[in-house]
Amino acid sequence: MTPLAEEERQESFDEIRKLIRQRQVRAARDYLTNLLDPDVGDLLKEMTLEERLTAFSLLPKDRASDIFTFLPSEQQEELLDNLKGELLTSILNEMEPDDRAFILEDLPDEFIEKLLSVMRPEERKHTEELMSYPPETVGRIYTPHYISLRAEWTVGQALAHIREKGAEAELLNMLFVVDPANQLIDDLPLRKLILANPEDSVKSLLDGNYVALKATDDRETAVTTMGRYDMVALPVVNENNTLLGIVTFDDVADIALEETTEDFHKAGSVAPLATSYSEAGIWALFQKRFGWLIILVLVNLLSSGVIAAYEDTLASMIALAFFIPLLIDSGGNTGSQSAILLIRALATGDIKMSQWASALGKELLVGLILGLAMGLASSLLGLFRGGFEIGLIVGLSMMAIVLVANLIGAILPFLLTKLGIDPAVAGSPLITSIADTVGLLIYFSIATMVLAGGVISA
Repeated sequence: MTPLAEEERQESFDEIRKLIRQRQVRAARDYLTNLLDPDVGDLLKEMTLEERLTAFSLLPKDRASDIFTFLPSEQQEELLDNLKGELLTSILNEMEPDDRAFILEDLPDEFIEKLLSVMRPEERKHTEELMSYPPETVGRIYTPHYISLRAEWTVGQALAHIREKGAEAELLNMLFVVDPANQLIDDLPLRKLILANPEDSVKSLLDGNYVALKATDDRETAVTTMGRYDMVALPVVNENNTLLGIVTFDDVADIALEETTEDFHKAGSVAPLATSYSEAGIWALFQKRFGWLIILVLVNLLSSGVIAAYEDTLASMIALAFFIPLLIDSGGNTGSQSAILLIRALATGDIKMSQWASALGKELLVGLILGLAMGLASSLLGLFRGGFEIGLIVGLSMMAIVLVANLIGAILPFLLTKLGIDPAVAGSPLITSIADTVGLLIYFSIATMVLAGGVISA
C-alpha cells in the first residue's frame, strides 16, 4: 500500500462512493483494504453519514478503531451516535485508551455514560482513569498497554513473558522493570535483553538510570523530556512511583504539532482554535480573532495619542512625517525578531528562566549593533530627503528605537512566563503595537530636543 497522490484522491473518492451506492460490498471492502488508514480517513470525511456508516461496517474491526481517530470531532460524535451493536462496541474497545479519552472528553456526560456502558470492564476502567486527570496533563495521554518485567527473572523468562504478552503492548522497543508492588525500578531496551545470555538475571542488565514522567506533569513536559533524552517511550508514574503506563513517541509528536500550532496562533494574536482550521466555522474564527483585534486597537490608540501630543513638533518640520512609517516599522520588526527567538528558546528549553540576565545582556549588545548599523543607513536617507538636520534626527531615532524595541522583545517573554502567561502572546502583533508607541515617543522626543537646541531652524 502506498499513500495516495493528490490527483488520485478524487478518483478514489468517486470510485468508493460508486461501489457503496451500488451495494458492491466485496469490491468496496477490497478497495478500502488496499488504502492506508490516513487515506481512508480522508475519504470518509467527504462522505455523507449514510455512506460513512456503510464504509465503517466494511472495515476490519481493528482498522475501524484506528481510522476513526482520523475523523473530525463532529463526525466522530455523529458516528458514535449512529453506530449500533457490535460495531460500536468493537470500535470503542479496540481504540487506544488515550485516543478514547480524548474523543470522549468533550461529549455530554449522559452520552459518555452510554458509551462507557458498552465497553469491556477493563477498557472502561482505563478510560475512566485517564479522564480523571486534567486535560492538559500527561495522565490524559498515557497508555496502560506496556510490557513490565521483574528483576529476579532470568532473561529467558523475560523473553517468554514478552512472547506471551507482546501482542497486547503498544510498543516493544522499551521494557520496564518493576518490583512486586509495581513500583518502577528501571527501563530496559529490548535489544539489550535479546543480546544477553538467557541464564543471566534481568537485574544484572539494569543500570538504575531511567527517566520517568509523573501523571500530573503538563503534557508539554513529555515533549521536552522525550526530545532531551532521545527516547521512544517514557514511563508514567504516580506520586508513589507506581508504574501507570507509558507515553510513546507518536503521542508526543501529535502534542508537539498541536502545541506548535497553538503557539503560532498566539504569536499572530489569535486565540488558539479548539479544532483544526478546516473544521472551524466562520463564527468560531470571528470569536478567536475579534477579541485580540480590539485589544490591539486600544494599544494603537496610544500611538495616536503620541502623535497628537507632538503635533506642534510635527507641524514645525513636516519632513519628519515622511519617516514615521520607516521608524516604527523598523522598531516593530526588531522587537518581533527578538521576541520570537526567545519565545522559541524558552519553549524548547534552550534557555531557562534563570538565564534571563545573560539573555538580556546578549540582546542589549545585539540591539546596540543593529541600532548603530540601521541608524547610519537611515541617517543617509534623512540626509537625502531633508538635509543634515533631518538626517541627524532620523539616525539617532532609529538607533534608539531599534535598541529599545529589541530589549522590549527580549523582556516580554520572560515577564509573561513569570506571570504564568504563555509567552507566545508576545508575538508579532502585540510587540509591534507596543514598539510603535515607544518608537513614536522616542522619535518626537529626539526631534523636540534637537529643535529646542536650535540645531534646526524653522
